[in-house]
Amino acid sequence: MATQKELLRRRASRVRRALKAVSNGRPRLSIHRSSKHIYAQVIDDAEGKTLAAASTLDTSLRSDLKTGADTAAAAAVGKLVAERAKQAGVTDVVFDRGAFIYHGRVKSLADAAREGGLNF
Repeated sequence: MATQKELLRRRASRVRRALKAVSNGRPRLSIHRSSKHIYAQVIDDAEGKTLAAASTLDTSLRSDLKTGADTAAAAAVGKLVAERAKQAGVTDVVFDRGAFIYHGRVKSLADAAREGGLNF
């Protein structure tokens, strides 16, 4: 029987394999959600470089947020990563939710990134 960690790794690789097929060279907006924080990165897989990143650990966000583990914090991270990606010249991305279900904080981050100007 596979462990929970192994099942999550399989789901994440399944999502990334599907994204790679439809990405057409676009950078990937990858997210990670922990119990206390949420992280987002715009990654160019062709060059293996991170173009923009934001998280609830950023000093600019940390003072404004009550906690890093709610939908308001995820929305703030989404807006910040969209702003930083636009400064880096990126507007079109593919959304990599990893092993996380598109619900709650993940959905909030995605919606805020769309409002911030990212297309996916």
